[in-house]
Amino acid sequence: MKINLKNQNIQELKDECVAIRSKIIQTVSKNGGHLSSNVGAVELIVAMHYVFDCEKDPFIFDVSHQSYAHKLLTGREEKFDTLRQIDGISGYTKPCESKYDYFVAGHSSTSISLAVGAAKAISLKGESDTRVPVALIGDGSMSAGMVYEALNELGFRKYPVVIILNDNKMSISKPIGAISSFLSHAMAGNFYQKLKKTTEQILEYLPQSATYMAKKFEESFKLITPGILFEELGIDYIGPVDGHNIESLIKAFEAAKGLKKPVIIHTQTIKGKGYEKAEGYFENWHGVGPFDIQSGKSLKKSAGKSATVMYSEALLELAKEHENVVGVTAAMPSGTGMDKLISAYPKRFWDVAIAEQHAVTSMCAMAKEGFKPFVTIYSTFLQRAYDQVIHDACIMNLNVVFAMDRAGIVGEDGETHQGAFDISFLSAIPNMTLLAPRDEKSIHLAVKYAYTHQGPLAIRYPRGVFLDCEVERETPFELGKLEVIKEQKDAKVLLLGYGNGVGRAVQVAKLLEKQKIKSSVVDLRFVKPLDEDSLKKLSKNHSFWFVFSDSAKSGGVGSLLGMVKEKNSLDVKIKSFEYDDKFIIHGNTKLVEERLGISHKQIAKKIIEEI
Repeated sequence: MKINLKNQNIQELKDECVAIRSKIIQTVSKNGGHLSSNVGAVELIVAMHYVFDCEKDPFIFDVSHQSYAHKLLTGREEKFDTLRQIDGISGYTKPCESKYDYFVAGHSSTSISLAVGAAKAISLKGESDTRVPVALIGDGSMSAGMVYEALNELGFRKYPVVIILNDNKMSISKPIGAISSFLSHAMAGNFYQKLKKTTEQILEYLPQSATYMAKKFEESFKLITPGILFEELGIDYIGPVDGHNIESLIKAFEAAKGLKKPVIIHTQTIKGKGYEKAEGYFENWHGVGPFDIQSGKSLKKSAGKSATVMYSEALLELAKEHENVVGVTAAMPSGTGMDKLISAYPKRFWDVAIAEQHAVTSMCAMAKEGFKPFVTIYSTFLQRAYDQVIHDACIMNLNVVFAMDRAGIVGEDGETHQGAFDISFLSAIPNMTLLAPRDEKSIHLAVKYAYTHQGPLAIRYPRGVFLDCEVERETPFELGKLEVIKEQKDAKVLLLGYGNGVGRAVQVAKLLEKQKIKSSVVDLRFVKPLDEDSLKKLSKNHSFWFVFSDSAKSGGVGSLLGMVKEKNSLDVKIKSFEYDDKFIIHGNTKLVEERLGISHKQIAKKIIEEI
């Protein structure tokens, strides 16, 4: 049941904040999730619910990873213990989960555009007097260009929209860029410093009591300086406001609501507020696994070296050897392993904040100048720069490497974060080459190959550890050449793995062998171009082909192999165990795979039935 805050007094609202914060900490300590961003936004969301009405006002959360308090206030307290678990509530807003979740969100910087669209619809429906879109956006999301596209139109059209800027001086990692610096350090500007110095000089000739006036002048100036940016865009500005003071927030929100025009409320919060170990600028408390509340120590046992760490080590080796190796990430330095490169070579590796389009295009210019850029971005976030990949990298046929972390199922983050589509959307682009390593040795070989490759190249690898493929050999990558892992005489079954799919193929082969079914195993290594000569040879003895890749079936590896089959009239039957044409639910990765019917045992059973 939705909690009604309208009749509560200030002390009751403060008590509500304490209870919500405690519930979030208790739940995230057991289930994992986004901690510091949520406990830091509790008062903001409680004040939103007090002043505005989510029954009719669109509540739009940017990224929505900070929406836990909203979920608790909108009838999901009893289900909150299922947070991020399979069949449980999502860690992000989902309209199919609750009518109070206005829009699906998981990627950043969409909130203001949604608010503008909602405001247009509200205006056309003649409801502007009773409804107002409310967008909550963090300072980190303000680094993306889409925000300014929306602000540009909003400032011109003047639709009533309330934008709450949650300024905690941090997005996921440390803030990057002029906007964040402007919001956080407006008082450090030359204009202000010169004005302050001049004022001080004048005050030297005035009585000591005048210092009181000077102090008041400085405080007033602080209140208006950050707002200049938004005022120039045509957006009214209120703030800065203490984002943990309920009374101040309510006053600011009510004032903004009454303006009936676009307004930004600049609130300042502490990320991790209320849980001392997480308070401040600690990237490791943004997204966490289960942990002990008293000690703050993780309860999750290490599963081994992750593919991210392997890639980071391989790229660091390459950067030491070649001075023209450069790289970029978009607000995910530790998540992609690029923090090690940025630390070692700060003039050659950069975090450009939440700006994937800029990241790609800027590296294309570096490639044009003779450098070898490695654009290191999650698979799901590279989607945001698709046009740049085509227009700036592939049409120019530039030597840019796209290293796609989190390819495949990512678990509890769900639909918006699953890395399912990169093969489908990249394989259609001329000049693009696609390869995938299968383990630690091959990821080092893949990075070495990438340095020598001419033209755009995309490498994909999974979140966490690779599946064990039990292969000891180290075979250098050769453009468009597959590698036979195991070939059995008289085997009719051919298991073709790509990337992490090789480990799955090897494990399925072992299960088939127990059932006296012989199979050969191939590591495709490349899916664009495919090794057509080797595939034609393999088709002579293997009539059943089964495909393993952590990717979408539509436009995926199976589809590409089907084109080879048709082109060469191969007498084979192809069945792919890639993901079906639907978005993948959130939950523990193994449980999700079982739900999709692609666990090792499920696949082995299906193959036996097929042949």
